[in-house]
Amino acid sequence: MSPRRARDPKTLDLSEDRARALAMNPVSRETAQRLDRFVELLLKWQRVSNLIADSSVGHVWTRHIADSLQLIALAPDARTWVDLGSGAGFPGLVLACALADTAGAMVHLIESNAKKAGFLREAARATQAAATVHHGRAEDLIPAWQHPVDVVTARALAPLSILVGLAAPMVKKGAKALFLKGQDVEAELTEATKYWNIETVIVPSRTDSRGRIVEIRAVTARNERLH
Repeated sequence: MSPRRARDPKTLDLSEDRARALAMNPVSRETAQRLDRFVELLLKWQRVSNLIADSSVGHVWTRHIADSLQLIALAPDARTWVDLGSGAGFPGLVLACALADTAGAMVHLIESNAKKAGFLREAARATQAAATVHHGRAEDLIPAWQHPVDVVTARALAPLSILVGLAAPMVKKGAKALFLKGQDVEAELTEATKYWNIETVIVPSRTDSRGRIVEIRAVTARNERLH
């Protein structure tokens, strides 16, 4: 069986992986149904576009869905989220599926790649998620952002030294940042603090023993005073 055939949603059994993911992050029946539609569409697109790593397709629920869902517990009252470099929808589209029934909730997905932005729009429509897709570069869109933001997220986008700079305008206005990171987080933090004064909390990932979530509560450039 070829790798492409193995990713066919008609032949790939993800039931056990799905059960493990939802056991880690219990959600409503409606949210689970939205996530089912999202995964089905993701696997359909994956057959012709490499949205996620081939090695993670068989564990899409635990590797990607559960990894994204865990952020909600770190900001349970947040309503407006901005996801930088949303890519295949992690964590932004997953969060938007989970928040679809929450009054006033909206997840803004920022994606510079036109094909991926197209996928996100179709996924948002198919799942009826609380999502708005912005096709463009975060560097261009964030400085002109006018609406209040509660949380800024990113996953597998860039080193912390860059992410902090992207999120800084929103964090300075009261948002907090939640960045999903791997085992090199300490080295990335060391590099980031060369350029930024940051107040951080490091939270262990519930889905990956090597993973960490970097929560940033305040940030200023090194040549500014941290209040």
